[in-house]
Amino acid sequence: MKRLIVTVAVIVGISFLVPQFAEASGKGAHWGYSGKNGPNNWGNLSPEYSDCRKGTQQSPIDISTTVSNDMHPIKTSYKSTPLKVLNNGHAIQVNYSPGSYMTVGTHKYNLLQFHFHSPSENKVKGKAFDMEMHLVHKADNGEIAVLAVFLKKGEENATLQKVWDNMPSKAGQTKSSGGSINVTDLLPSTETYWHFTGSFTTPPCTENVVWSVLQTPITVSQNQVKKFLSVIGEDARPVQPVNTRTIYGN
Repeated sequence: MKRLIVTVAVIVGISFLVPQFAEASGKGAHWGYSGKNGPNNWGNLSPEYSDCRKGTQQSPIDISTTVSNDMHPIKTSYKSTPLKVLNNGHAIQVNYSPGSYMTVGTHKYNLLQFHFHSPSENKVKGKAFDMEMHLVHKADNGEIAVLAVFLKKGEENATLQKVWDNMPSKAGQTKSSGGSINVTDLLPSTETYWHFTGSFTTPPCTENVVWSVLQTPITVSQNQVKKFLSVIGEDARPVQPVNTRTIYGN
């Protein structure tokens, strides 16, 4: 079990309905990252995507001004899961078997999947990282929580390579190595992070998502970034206005 730290300002009691996987629902109007179906027009593609245009708590954001806050411990209890890698057409994703979760105080969030974006979607004082990993969780009451990890160019990441070795080249394909993976091995050894309320970073851009972004990045090699881009291309939504939100940090 791995322990991190998270802010006390966790939003509870949200009961909205969401797709099983925020980044890969496969429903609604076709969307993408360029041209007429790109991020600037998502909100006009379908009434279901109206939050992409009208929402006031959209993600990602540029993390610039933060407020210090008291912290509650967060514990991650992630088991190994069969390594089945999905190319959903917008990202590379690993769906997680039931039984892995993180807890924030008395609140439990079940891990659904993790996936990747390049470049990073969230920025720090205007700076983007080479990639970003999102661990998507869902509580029994429907609340969504995302734990985000930045990746910066450096040494090859051996755990990440297990995913890359099984990366499908075509959208809709899934590849399996017959092995397993534990996403704990992709978490940095850190207790510092930022916390804010946001949204899905893809249509339907549903809001009231609890975001925790770890401040310490992990490494990814240049070749690993190049392979991802050769298969998926750039898949990062531009940063959205923070508006009246408070970003907490420690």
